[in-house]
Amino acid sequence: MKRIKCSNVLPRHFLGLVLALGSVPGPAQSAPTAAKHEIPQVGTLRDGQYDFDFEIGTWKTHLRRLLHPLAGSTEWVVCDGTTLVRTAWDGRANLVELEADCPSGHFEAMSLRLYNPQSHQWSLNFANVASGTLGQPTIGQFSNGRGEFYDQETLNGRAILVRFVISDVTADSCHFEQAFSDDGGRTWEVNWIATDTRVRDESH
Repeated sequence: MKRIKCSNVLPRHFLGLVLALGSVPGPAQSAPTAAKHEIPQVGTLRDGQYDFDFEIGTWKTHLRRLLHPLAGSTEWVVCDGTTLVRTAWDGRANLVELEADCPSGHFEAMSLRLYNPQSHQWSLNFANVASGTLGQPTIGQFSNGRGEFYDQETLNGRAILVRFVISDVTADSCHFEQAFSDDGGRTWEVNWIATDTRVRDESH
């Protein structure tokens, strides 16, 4: 769910660094007759293929965005809309469609999320109807119910870091935040806050 077209700043969904723990050799054998042991695995990457299953369905979206990120601005705008999330590839991909109304008008956006089974990471690829092209993907994974995704982009001619976080996940709600950093990740400024509430089918 990424950056809103009501301004030139859209949430991107970012270059996460994952430390994959691999095989660690056992202790050296001091004699040829020493018993052989299997090399232990210190840790393995978890399968995140179904991390977004919680979000499949229709949601009411309430969001706030900072008008001028990294400019000392405190002016926020409020938008409301609907998000539809559909799954594909047995959970290894999903498509997010967002429509919302802001003070500056109506907008439509889309996020294509793809799971890489080799790296065990997700890439979140954002597009809005005005440009019709995919932006720089944010990349990352979930841990303990929290998703963090990162990338590096350019804002007003300066290289910045982008962080997109998914948290507070329940059966009927979830929380999204995007933040920018122009000091290499030492400090972050949140510029996009969204809360989704599931739409239940009242006919059943």
